[in-house]
Amino acid sequence: MKALFDQVSAKCSQITTQKYSTSFSLGIKFLSPSIRPAIFAIYGFVRLADEVVDSFHGYDRKGLLAQLKTETYASLDSKISLNPIINSFQQAVHQYQIDIELIEAFLDSMEMDLEKQVYTKQLYEKYIFGSAEVVGLMCLKVFCNGDANEYNSLRHAAMKLGSAFQKVNFLRDIKADHLELGRMYFPNMNFDCFTEEDKSLIEQEIKAEFDEALVGIAKLPPCAKKGVYLAYIYYKSLFRKIQEIPAKHIMEKRVRVPDFQKALLMLNTFFVPQTSGKLSAHVG
Repeated sequence: MKALFDQVSAKCSQITTQKYSTSFSLGIKFLSPSIRPAIFAIYGFVRLADEVVDSFHGYDRKGLLAQLKTETYASLDSKISLNPIINSFQQAVHQYQIDIELIEAFLDSMEMDLEKQVYTKQLYEKYIFGSAEVVGLMCLKVFCNGDANEYNSLRHAAMKLGSAFQKVNFLRDIKADHLELGRMYFPNMNFDCFTEEDKSLIEQEIKAEFDEALVGIAKLPPCAKKGVYLAYIYYKSLFRKIQEIPAKHIMEKRVRVPDFQKALLMLNTFFVPQTSGKLSAHVG
């Protein structure tokens, strides 16, 4: 029975999410049970593609990504895949009418990571859109469950949240990206002589996006608000830790939020009212 295979597929996406990201796994716990499988499916899929380009060194990464793309598009046509993660993803795409253009943009950004390159402003914006903003939009499709007006009204905020998350990741992972993978995402920056002014400009950009995103989070439907807010305050806490590090030390260690602090953030989120009013940006 395919129903059993679909259950196994969903479990694979859930395990993938839990193994690769404790922060997003915590956020998903605060979503309504009815939408958790679809969000696990989306994260499992994007994690799979990201691992191909980031971690599978010594293998034919270009060929593996091409294979992933072929299997993904085939599954969208046939509504099944023998790859459990792709199978659960195609189910979410069909159930919540996720636009194919979002998937194409994401996979295009993954292809960009196969080559070492210095990013211009135009390439940087294209990469941010495809690697992060579209993921926010995929999730928003699930949260809005077919309500086109709600989706369109929250679209900008969802993109800003995805962008802020990605840029925080860039700052956190500068050492690995720059020294190990040969990537320099931020345009017009030289990380061999990264200054306080350079760091401040990036941080101002991120802060503005967090502020815009928070307005949208407050308007999310109840099924999604607490989970997204928890992810927001987790990343805001991570961002504040990064802000405290001098530019000359930014590549010395990878910043993380300790488990006990994650627990406090989770407790704080538990008491967020299920209303469309303002949410606090305070993270302790």
